[in-house]
Amino acid sequence: MSSAGRNNLGIYDDFAQQWWSDDVRWVRTLRNMVPGRLKWFDTYADWQDADVLDLGCAGGFMAEALAERGAQVTGIDPAAEAVAAARAHASEQGLGIRYDTGYGEALPYASDSFDIVVCVDVLEHVRDLPQVLAEVARVLRPGGLFLYDTINRNIIARTVVVTVAEDLLRLLPKGTHDPAMFIRPAELRVALTGAGLVPGASTGLGPRGLNRRGDFVFGSLPVQAVIYMGVARLPSQA
Repeated sequence: MSSAGRNNLGIYDDFAQQWWSDDVRWVRTLRNMVPGRLKWFDTYADWQDADVLDLGCAGGFMAEALAERGAQVTGIDPAAEAVAAARAHASEQGLGIRYDTGYGEALPYASDSFDIVVCVDVLEHVRDLPQVLAEVARVLRPGGLFLYDTINRNIIARTVVVTVAEDLLRLLPKGTHDPAMFIRPAELRVALTGAGLVPGASTGLGPRGLNRRGDFVFGSLPVQAVIYMGVARLPSQA
């Protein structure tokens, strides 16, 4: 059950106008996570000319990185103002990214529309995880990939993400996450299988150092106690 005052998704609209300004530390933190995620995702995905859905795109950090890799990208998010900021920035950069406003539980796309679905910093926020994964499986083409990350549910993750990152260091706005909605890896594997997806490799994700600005630089980690990334595949048709 969600905790009162937690899982506040309004922050993405609240900071939409500053998303690409580089002035807000927690937004910079989200941007800094993209290269670390992609370095691991790149080992599984061929982005060139692939039809890719960025599920939970917010202001467009991941979507733009994927477009720069040659993917044909569609981004979707319920935060309308963040989506508008993403659309405006992509246009300024000359990137042909399609952006839509909507929820993962009811994706407005035909079945078999995408080769890859990317979903980062999202699954721990959704209202109906099984339904979101069912929609992912529906819009993927046979043999398609689902690449994700989310947060483990345990006392370590709660301490790091909520107590330290939100409450003490303010790396994220207070109330961003509800630790009751975090997902244990074993639970996610069951949910993926239930949606018809075949779980594959997984790894941790976390800070690997600091940049010149004093912000964390992220990359894969051997431990999955806090954030973990993973890959799943929709089986090819016989």
